[in-house]
Amino acid sequence: MKLHRLELTGFGPFHDTQVVDFDAFIDDGVFLISGRTGAGKSSILDGVSFALYGSVPRYDGGERRLRSDHCFIGDPTEVRLEFTVGETRWRVARAPEYERPAKRGGGVTLEATRAELEEWVDGEWVGRAAKPRDVGLALDEVLGLNAQQFQQVILLAQNKFSRFLLARNDERQALLRTLFGTRRFEQYKTDLDDRRRDAQKRLDTTGEHARTLLDLAERLIGEHDLDGEVERPTDLAGRRNSAAKAVQRAEYRVEQATTQASLADAAATAAAAGHAALVARAKAFLELSVSRGQLARLEADLPRIADERVRLDRGRAAEALRATIETAERLRTAEETARTARSAADADWLASGGTESDDLAAIVDELTGQLGLWTAATEQERELDEAAAALPAKAEVLAALAARIAAMDDQAALLPAERERLDQEAATARDAAARLPDAQSAAAAVRERLEASREVDALAAAVAASDALYAQRSTEATQANEAVTSLLQQRLAGFAGELAGRLVDDEPCAVCGSTTHPHPAPTADDPVTDERLAAAEAVRDAATAASLSAGDAARRARAELAPVAARAGGLTVTELEVQLVAAEAAVHDAEAADVAYRALATAIAQLETRRVAIADDQATLARQQIAAREEHVSLTTRIEGLSGAVAAARGEFATVSERVVLAARRRDLARASLSAQSVHAEAERASADAIADRDTRLEASIFTDAAEATAALLPGHEHTALDASIAAHAAELAATKARLLDLELEQADETPPTDESIAESKRAAAAADAERTASIAAQRDAVNAASSLRGLLAEADAAYAAVETVAEDAAVITRLADTVAGRAPNTMKMELETFVLAAELEDIVTSANLRLAEMSNGRYTLLHTDARQARNAASGLGLEVFDGFTGQARSPQSLSGGETFLASLALALGLAEVVTAQASGIRLDTLFIDEGFGSLDAETLELAMETLDELRHGGRTVGVISHVESMQHRIASQIVVEVSPQGSSTIRQDVVAPS
Repeated sequence: MKLHRLELTGFGPFHDTQVVDFDAFIDDGVFLISGRTGAGKSSILDGVSFALYGSVPRYDGGERRLRSDHCFIGDPTEVRLEFTVGETRWRVARAPEYERPAKRGGGVTLEATRAELEEWVDGEWVGRAAKPRDVGLALDEVLGLNAQQFQQVILLAQNKFSRFLLARNDERQALLRTLFGTRRFEQYKTDLDDRRRDAQKRLDTTGEHARTLLDLAERLIGEHDLDGEVERPTDLAGRRNSAAKAVQRAEYRVEQATTQASLADAAATAAAAGHAALVARAKAFLELSVSRGQLARLEADLPRIADERVRLDRGRAAEALRATIETAERLRTAEETARTARSAADADWLASGGTESDDLAAIVDELTGQLGLWTAATEQERELDEAAAALPAKAEVLAALAARIAAMDDQAALLPAERERLDQEAATARDAAARLPDAQSAAAAVRERLEASREVDALAAAVAASDALYAQRSTEATQANEAVTSLLQQRLAGFAGELAGRLVDDEPCAVCGSTTHPHPAPTADDPVTDERLAAAEAVRDAATAASLSAGDAARRARAELAPVAARAGGLTVTELEVQLVAAEAAVHDAEAADVAYRALATAIAQLETRRVAIADDQATLARQQIAAREEHVSLTTRIEGLSGAVAAARGEFATVSERVVLAARRRDLARASLSAQSVHAEAERASADAIADRDTRLEASIFTDAAEATAALLPGHEHTALDASIAAHAAELAATKARLLDLELEQADETPPTDESIAESKRAAAAADAERTASIAAQRDAVNAASSLRGLLAEADAAYAAVETVAEDAAVITRLADTVAGRAPNTMKMELETFVLAAELEDIVTSANLRLAEMSNGRYTLLHTDARQARNAASGLGLEVFDGFTGQARSPQSLSGGETFLASLALALGLAEVVTAQASGIRLDTLFIDEGFGSLDAETLELAMETLDELRHGGRTVGVISHVESMQHRIASQIVVEVSPQGSSTIRQDVVAPS
């Protein structure tokens, strides 16, 4: 991790924004943060810690004095830090909670804690988090160190410098785990513990499974009464042997049940066969009786079947003549119909004026030609009627258009005068409205001066009150100061009496050393004690502070009044109110004129639109008038052309249509009469031919005439029914005779069985079947019991065989998990992660000893110890200090303050080197050391400075906070914290390039 830039605003002793550029010290490697005591050197480190973690190491558990006491109520407080972790550059900004002026209603309100985190991406800052909680979570991922660990390895604050050296094993392990990324070893331990528990569960489950299987086997033995022993054994081997014997008994029981089932099955089969034969013989005698009755019934139906066969034969013969007879009858009826139609048609033609001798074909041809001519004239007649009807409407349209054109001309004549009037009124309103901006500006200026004048009245009273209070507080401060001065004078005057009061005979005087005191000064009647003087000084300080506060308030009130009085312009509220009324009236008049001007402008635009519309309407009406005249002339010409042709086509009729209708009717009558004559002649010929064919066929048939043949016809369904009935009777009669013959031959020597013998046979078969069913069920139960018992015994044997294997695996896993977790057989109680970190700690101690040996002139050496700790605490990360003078190793807590500082410094530098060298660790490119050098003597300090000088070439930047004067001369690059005359601090950065 490397720091680049720190900005502090309103933080700690810094009122104005102060900037620290850490990149400027990269070349030099070491820089000093110096300044007077209390100037704010450690506040720079507070700012770094606050930016990253929202906390300050010096205020853990106490009041967080983060906001500068030099800030006014509206001044901001913020810390902004830029830093790099890995290859990514970040910028974090934080602000603590503080009071600020409320935006509404006056007073103050709390400004909430604020935090922002940004990442430098492609040349610009990109926001990643914008809330304190989100920023904290994001920085936890980025930094990898919590606040406590950060203060142990990077920010070595005054009261936490030696924390890593003096830490307990568990605290040191937590820090090293984060720095070296060894949390995976903790996961290894957890995983092995999980495997150990799983292995133990498998062992318990396997043993319990085996016992459960034997329990199930014994329960099965008891249910099937297979336990041949008087007392059941309780040991595992005895229980297993007892179950094996029960399996043998179950298998013997299966053999017995199988034999019994076979015998019962044979007996049931024989009984069922005998009963079936007896039932079959009874059915045969019953069927013989039924067949004899059925044959008698069929023979009785033979006469009926003979009659049906005669009807069927005559029906078939008549069916062959059906078509001929029906055709002759149909054609005869058609001939009569044609004769009737001819008579009617002839009558219609004679009624229309025709005669029997007329040539109907010639008449039809003549009328058809005339109708073609007259039909064409009908269309001309329709057009003539339509044209004559439309002519008056055309005349009316021409008259209406002439009237509308005259009205439009009258409207257009009135528009110029109206436009002139509106233009004059608009010009007047525009001139008045042009004064609106000036009137509004004047009114706003008067209104602002009026508000300022009212504010002057309010502020003047506040100024008077603050001046009076300031005068009072000044008088009180002067009086309190005079009281302190008076007491000091009294005390100085009474010092001699106080010294005389402490003189003792024969003891030397504290002033002159004489043992004789001939003229001791008298003691004052009202001596000034320290308590009285302290009380007076407290009153003076309070009065002085109150006077300064009142003076500041009075100055602020006068400063606030001056610009307001300037804005008021020296006028009173009454004068400005009168001016405001006049100014607002002018604004009102100008606004009214502006409204009127806008309305007139709208009216002028509407008038112009109307003028254009009238002109367009006039042009449109003129075009419509021309078109209407053309249509009227065209219609008149058309009427004249059609009148002659239509008159010729009408002849003596009222209309052409009437003539066409009468001629078409006469032609239709002639056509109908001619057609009826032709149809009747054809019908007569066809009817005569059909009757001749019918009579010829009847002579060749069994029928004497058509009526007899028609009577013999059968409907389709009856014909089918008779045919089916005759065939079914013949088939049933033949089948019945054949079956009766077979049954009589089969039962010739048999006697029918009785009902009692059949019932007895049925009971014997049912009993044999029940016995067979019971024996099969018994066999099945025996087989199932033997199979289940055999399977349970095999599973139990396999389960107990598996217990040994599972136990061996569980023992191996348990021993490994306990060893990794620091439990027995691990005699050192050292976990796997601790073992790995112990190796890293050895490297850290080796690196630290290179500097500690030099800084302590070879006296002290850090030792890593894995000795067991007290109260069974975990071991492996202990530290001791070997004293070369005594040849003994001792606890780091036994070192003096200066020795502790040297050992902590060496350990911190070694830790930084080893962590940075690890590829998987966190790079520590920036390191801060806050004080501690003042505890070193001159020689040891020189050795420590030489150690710091070596860091210039280590690639890291080390910031040292100290007020030791020799260090200020030794370290050229410095950050100097100075106190300004106002009490706040500023930062000055002096960078000197290394030679």
